Amino acid sequence: IAGKAYCPACEESIIQGDGDPLVETTLRRPCSACNAVGTVMVQIFPLKSSRPLEIDLCPMHLRGLLGRKLGAAAYAQLRRDLMPDCVRGHTSIELWRFYVDTPAIGRGVAQRLMAAVNDAALAAGADTLWLGVWEHNARAIAFYRKCGFHLVGSHVFVLGSDPQTDLIMQRAIKQSELAG
Repeated sequence: IAGKAYCPACEESIIQGDGDPLVETTLRRPCSACNAVGTVMVQIFPLKSSRPLEIDLCPMHLRGLLGRKLGAAAYAQLRRDLMPDCVRGHTSIELWRFYVDTPAIGRGVAQRLMAAVNDAALAAGADTLWLGVWEHNARAIAFYRKCGFHLVGSHVFVLGSDPQTDLIMQRAIKQSELAG
C-alpha cells in the first residue's frame, strides 16, 4: 500500500481499528473501481504471478479490498484547499473527510485516527487544521470540541435544493500525538 509492505495480519488490524491507523498521502489519480479522484496505489500479486498488479483505489475501495468481509472501522482524508476567511493560521489544511463506523464508536478508534490526522498535517507542514461539520451533527461537534477544535464561522451549502449550514471549526496542530 503506497509503496509499503503489510502482512495480512497487519492489514486486518488496520481495518478492525486495533492497529495504528493507515496514514498515506492520496494521489490525484482516479480510482480504478469508481473514478473518484484521491487514491492510494496498491500492489497485489494475483495467484500464480510473480509480477504485482498496481491498482489506484479510493479510501472506500481500499477498505473493501483490505477488509474483505470484516467491514471498515474508520478513515480520514486531508486536503489543501482554499480556506474560508474565518480560519486563521499561516498554513492550513482541511480535514475533509473523517468517518468512524458505528460498531467502532467508543473503542478509541476516532481518537487514534485524529492523532494520526494531526501527525499527517504536521508532516505536511501545516500549523492549522480546520473542518466543516453539519450544524445538526451534535455527536461530531462534541467530538471535535473534545479534540481541541473551536467554532470560527459557518457557511451555507445546498444539498439537492435544501440549504444546509456547516459550522467551520479549527485548531492548532500539535506536536506529534502518536509518539506520546
